[in-house]
Amino acid sequence: MTTCNHPFSSRDVGVAPTGSTLVEATPTSRLKKPKPDPHSQSLRKGRRSIPNQIYLITTTTQDRVTVFSDFYAARALICLLHTDPEAKTLAFVVMPDHLHWLMQLGQIRPLSQVVASLKTLSAKKIGKPLLQEGYHDHALRQEEDLRAVARYIVANPLRAGLVTRIGDYPHWDSIWL
Repeated sequence: MTTCNHPFSSRDVGVAPTGSTLVEATPTSRLKKPKPDPHSQSLRKGRRSIPNQIYLITTTTQDRVTVFSDFYAARALICLLHTDPEAKTLAFVVMPDHLHWLMQLGQIRPLSQVVASLKTLSAKKIGKPLLQEGYHDHALRQEEDLRAVARYIVANPLRAGLVTRIGDYPHWDSIWL
């Protein structure tokens, strides 16, 4: 297992060991483009990308398949959340069929490119497209309490009934918690 080093977690994250249940990667030329969600166009209406803005991104898996119930698929996605210098990860939770990602956008690339890059890299790492084409973004206002938003994000597994204590869920992190 490889270790993904990122600034605020000591948890091991990596790729599946040989012989695991994780889908083996295929060359990108063989990846099928996922069917677009008929509502994904409406998600992009009025979207602006503001440098240094903090965003809460939510994206789901294709057909809400519980891809991230697989430990190694979830950890591979987590590792990717920390690779783009244009996205500073503040908090996240990887649920079985979706991702909540609190991040600060950098100066150079727009939000749509940063999210598209995450989706492309995750498809390459896992070996098939995982995440739907569209996503929801919420630009946090200055008066919003970032720590409260982070707590709300990481408490998702509790509200979903996946665990009774957040410490029992392995796929979350926050710079404040």
